[in-house]
Amino acid sequence: MRDTHNVQPASQRMVFALAAILTATIALSGCGALTGFLGDEEDELAPAELESFEPAASIRTLWSRRVASGEGNQQLDLRAVLAGGRLFAAGHDGDVGAYDPSTGERLWETDTGQPLSGGPGAGNGLVVVGDSAGGVVALSSTDGAVAWRARLTSEVLSAPAVGERIVAVRTVDGKLWGLDAASGAQVWVYDRTVPALSLRGTSAPVIADEAVVAGFDSGHLAAISLDDGQLLWEFQVAVPTGQTELERLADMDADPVVSDGTVYAAAFQGRIAAFELRTGRPRWQRDLSSYAGIGIGQRLIYVTDEESHVWAFDRGTGASLWRQDGLARRGVTRPVEFGGHVVVADSEGYIHWLDIDDGRFAARTRAGGGAVTAPPVTGGNALYILGGSGTLTSFARP
Repeated sequence: MRDTHNVQPASQRMVFALAAILTATIALSGCGALTGFLGDEEDELAPAELESFEPAASIRTLWSRRVASGEGNQQLDLRAVLAGGRLFAAGHDGDVGAYDPSTGERLWETDTGQPLSGGPGAGNGLVVVGDSAGGVVALSSTDGAVAWRARLTSEVLSAPAVGERIVAVRTVDGKLWGLDAASGAQVWVYDRTVPALSLRGTSAPVIADEAVVAGFDSGHLAAISLDDGQLLWEFQVAVPTGQTELERLADMDADPVVSDGTVYAAAFQGRIAAFELRTGRPRWQRDLSSYAGIGIGQRLIYVTDEESHVWAFDRGTGASLWRQDGLARRGVTRPVEFGGHVVVADSEGYIHWLDIDDGRFAARTRAGGGAVTAPPVTGGNALYILGGSGTLTSFARP
């Protein structure tokens, strides 16, 4: 059995996952099953102490401002997104705003009146968010006016994918919905069985060519026809093994990434793998457990594993080039490539710049707004970090 008790306990998101696991374990096996699960020594669960180093890069803050109400201690997947030359952010209280990425100036703000839990997704003139009751709200990216509302069957915990014709939305009951981008009407729904035990959260779907690529709680990656919701191909990135529900826990909370006709995906207690977008044929795969996700660079891909180690792999072969272990159990976000560095944030609000060639620490700073669980966003010569309290900070290229 894998050391499940070491799955990023410092991560805000995993607190909910561990709580769900404990509840299910008690129901399935009795209290005796918890022995050893949480570990016998407190320091096993403590975040790694940050090591000192000589900075190799100078980090400059461009602007910082409160842009949303934050997650309200709900440990949600509310993030910032850059689309059409604007930054968009949403808070749990229902507020959605658009901001000038150069100055942080607020362009508009709309109160949706719903407890938001997923998004925003943006593109093609829309900004789309989901709520904890299964509601979906689409706003005009120009002025924030409500374009349409839709009601689905369960909570939305990830960012919708916004295409020209279809808005794709994942709900926690295992469904992937295709909604008409003009009206919000249901065009199709793809349904998968949800296992008895899974992490809290869902991966965000991705629209690429004429398909929607999405990960599911069963550990499957699937490509769905954008037109009619029919399955085009699927692959099981995480294969459940073991005798107990805990041992067989396999999930895809990490967002798949599509680049140059290749789909990159990672699964909890599974693998990281690359697939041909058109056919689903695996190009390479290797064992690695992750729920934080994948970042794409020009030559490399970067992955944060379940222990908050940051890895770099060759995009074409999957060969491992380096691993940074100094952020263990710090709830590290998905990595991004920026300014010749790999950037991640952690659950104490620190932003870490790693050398792109060998993973060494190059710089470190701290963003306002406490814990950072949303992935960093890059655009032009700036990096944007959204803290859990709703503070958005822009950093210059080193």
